[in-house]
Amino acid sequence: MKLKTSLGALVALGLLSTMSMADQVKLSPQEMKKATQIYFDRCAGCHGMLRKGALGPNLLPKTTRPIGTKTLEYIIYNGTPGGMPNWGSSGELTKAETELMAKFIQLPPVAPPEKSMADMKKSWQVIVPPKDRPKKPQTKRDWKNYFGIVLRDVGKVAIVDGDTKELVSIVPSGFATHILRMSKSGRYMYAIGRDGRAEVIDLWMKKPQVVAKIKVCNDARSIETSKAPGYEDKYAVVGCYWPPSIVTLKGDTLEPIQIVSTASYTYDTGEFRREARVASIVAEHNKPIWVINIKETGQVWLYNYSDPRNPKIKMLMAERYLHDGGWALGKRYFMVAANARNKIVAVDTKKGKIAAIIPTGGIKPHPGRGANIDHPKYGPIWCTGHIGSNDIVCIGTDPEHHKKYAWKVVADIKLPGEGGGNLFVKTHPKCKYIIADRPLNPDRKLQTQVYVIDKTKLKLVKTLPTPKKFIEPRKVNVNGKEVLIKPRGPVHIEFNKDGSEFWVSVWGNKYVPSAILVYDSKTLKLKKAITGDWVRTPTGKFNVYNTMYDIY
Repeated sequence: MKLKTSLGALVALGLLSTMSMADQVKLSPQEMKKATQIYFDRCAGCHGMLRKGALGPNLLPKTTRPIGTKTLEYIIYNGTPGGMPNWGSSGELTKAETELMAKFIQLPPVAPPEKSMADMKKSWQVIVPPKDRPKKPQTKRDWKNYFGIVLRDVGKVAIVDGDTKELVSIVPSGFATHILRMSKSGRYMYAIGRDGRAEVIDLWMKKPQVVAKIKVCNDARSIETSKAPGYEDKYAVVGCYWPPSIVTLKGDTLEPIQIVSTASYTYDTGEFRREARVASIVAEHNKPIWVINIKETGQVWLYNYSDPRNPKIKMLMAERYLHDGGWALGKRYFMVAANARNKIVAVDTKKGKIAAIIPTGGIKPHPGRGANIDHPKYGPIWCTGHIGSNDIVCIGTDPEHHKKYAWKVVADIKLPGEGGGNLFVKTHPKCKYIIADRPLNPDRKLQTQVYVIDKTKLKLVKTLPTPKKFIEPRKVNVNGKEVLIKPRGPVHIEFNKDGSEFWVSVWGNKYVPSAILVYDSKTLKLKKAITGDWVRTPTGKFNVYNTMYDIY
């Protein structure tokens, strides 16, 4: 049976309970504490801290109670073709935890805590003051070809030499680090955890280490740096999910400078949203501007940080719910997904206005940073995949020289099979392919392949199955119980500095080491599998050089 995602479809399938048992659902204080933490760790990103929904549907009692515990368990355990992860069958939640969460989301939401500047400063630590840091790189390695690798569920970041594939350093980070970003010079690597903890790592050290850290919020997804001339390495900014806010920090020490709340009114209906979360941030390379995307209100903020204590903010009314995105070629237009409306918003940062809002034809676009191509027919185009459908869509982005194709879908590449599950697409100017993952598709075969698309033909030309030894289910002992662990498969593509290789993580479980697979970007042959006991839940990988210059 194929499970749909809407309540109407569930009714049609006869999966909804005929009578709610929610009034009988009760959890002990210990169970509530555990369930709240699991929800924060696994669910809040898509469904919201207040459970009002965003990328995923709302999980308020009026929605969940009619469904009933058993059906909720089924959905949480197995996932859906629309992009809901299979938390149970992947081994990330036990059957008991799955049942706990099915009950928890039938109860009223728990009010999350607030956070002040004083709270932030209590957590702020400068571990190595700037005066005690190296004056020049203390390594002979090509540190600009380092990869920062998120070891998601163990709360660490690994630094790996892109030339030798050797582990250079492992540093502690916040829980489930979401992304890594680089300072303009590339010297500093910034990490942000889902627990709102930010670290700055000095790559000039012989063995890179965290030199400053701070907890700026209780839930976060985005961090960026100042890249405009005259502001190189000067500031960093964190976009918070809860409390919904923007926090500006000093770049070298992470000392907090200013907090700006993002709670506001939706661009279309004028409804006030306390939970107006910062979905993503990119830095202008020519002006002191951060492009900040506010998820629930559908607003794009052009945030001038030249005077960070008194910032100037231009609010652009866009679309909902804003998520992730990246620069088009030329770095004038920023392309961001509005996944609740299945659209892409093109922001003209030169003129400070919305250039276009483009329906993708797919369901729930999820680009990461997306993939840029200078196409022989269409000119500069930008591509995104979808969580909810099997579409890889490319959009024209050059209204000056390719007006005929500008802000139009010029290609819709269908991945094989049903459903979506794609999280990231990526390419490099020196590679002739777009590479796509699909880790959230519930079909095991589709989930464990990498998809190769010809950039000129805009056509799927090959799939790369993950070697079986890296995705075989394994039984392991977890807290005295035997648990079946089934790695989800490849996720997140990143190229090395010269584009000759792309790296893909095997997204596993923290109890079993997995691998980072290194492919030749020309022959598509597997060159090396980076393995070791330290390779646990590798997800995002960020090459220093490519991240410095926004090459994707």
